[in-house]
Amino acid sequence: MADSGLLADPAALLRRLFDAALAAADPDKVIPPQLEGLGAAAGRVVVIGAGKASAAMARSVERHWAEATGQDPARLEGLVVTRYGHAVPCERIEIVEAAHPVPDAAGEAGAARMLALAEELGPEDLALCLISGGGSALLALPAPGLTLADKQAVNDALLRSGADIAEVNCVRKHLSAIKGGRLAAAAAPARLVSLLISDVPGDDPAVIASGPTVADPTSFADARAILERYAMDLSPAVRAHLDAAADESPKPGDPRLAQADTRLIAKPQGSLEAAAAAAREAGVTPVILGDAIEGEAREVARVMAGIALQCRRHGQPAAAPCVLLSGGETTVTVRGTGRGGRNVEFLLALAVALNGAPGIHAVACDTDGIDGTEDNAGARLDPESLARGRAAGLDAAAYLANNDGYSYFAGLGDLIVTGPTLTNVNDFRAILVLPA
Repeated sequence: MADSGLLADPAALLRRLFDAALAAADPDKVIPPQLEGLGAAAGRVVVIGAGKASAAMARSVERHWAEATGQDPARLEGLVVTRYGHAVPCERIEIVEAAHPVPDAAGEAGAARMLALAEELGPEDLALCLISGGGSALLALPAPGLTLADKQAVNDALLRSGADIAEVNCVRKHLSAIKGGRLAAAAAPARLVSLLISDVPGDDPAVIASGPTVADPTSFADARAILERYAMDLSPAVRAHLDAAADESPKPGDPRLAQADTRLIAKPQGSLEAAAAAAREAGVTPVILGDAIEGEAREVARVMAGIALQCRRHGQPAAAPCVLLSGGETTVTVRGTGRGGRNVEFLLALAVALNGAPGIHAVACDTDGIDGTEDNAGARLDPESLARGRAAGLDAAAYLANNDGYSYFAGLGDLIVTGPTLTNVNDFRAILVLPA
């Protein structure tokens, strides 16, 4: 039976679903069970890693180490790199902040120190690697012969190109001295356990943060093909490095990765299932459309608008009240000069496609709390969004053409601002369809 109180406040219901999705991927929930099975290490216990959740993951390791392992937490040491504003205090593990999504010198220095730390390890040591989304930009250690400026230029161009995350990270791996399994190779012969929070469609460990501790099935040739596909203008140094293909990333079966144990501890699907459970508690039928949806944000929005209207008009694939849940990572080919990430782009395109259809509300947010490079996680949409926009002098189609979803929803007062959530399982979209 539907909760009439929640259905009377669709925005509150949608926020409850988003909060449930975040809670399912909380590092303090998913880290402790992994520590119980680590076993003792005769030598050093070194914690390394990178990502928007890495500092929170490190804090959870420190909090639960003694209880989960029976070992003295004073043995812990190490270094993780997280995004500016995502640090939390740790006692024994050093936290370094750096830039995302375009890397900076702090990320370069942190990555160099981490690689050097891994190279010190021996066969009696344990390396515990904490990886989450954002780690690729944060571990910004250029391959020999390249500079940070080279990597910044390629990274910025890729982010604006419309390339998907697997393509972006394939290129990053082949311009790096630490990604694509190279960190794991450096840590050999130590035992290496990597705990991953997935933010990529398909949950491929080789794509998450560009797989610094995972064998890389892609090649220099693949990276060159991607850059050609998107007509990238490369510096002579980058072109020469890719053409030389002198230091290929470790491939599956590489003996240096024989002691590497990789564990996925939180996934987008788990967060969608948590949101679906919260919806059922409210008497709303959940429909999970997929946890790995990709494509141009505005095109995905048009398709989902059609599904929402089908539910409203014909009760298929579910009758109202129902909620369409989805995750993944859409892309935006930037052609305008506006502000905003892929979630507000999706939501503004959804508004245009729905054209004020009654009874349909939505949220679209990045689970790390940052949509693109702005200060919002995403935004909310209701049937009156277009009308309210027109009353405020905002033309939704024009704002969409200018890739300016942030300004549109800011003008309505409908941005969702959470601050850093300290986790990251990619995008969360929920479209609530109410009965007539």
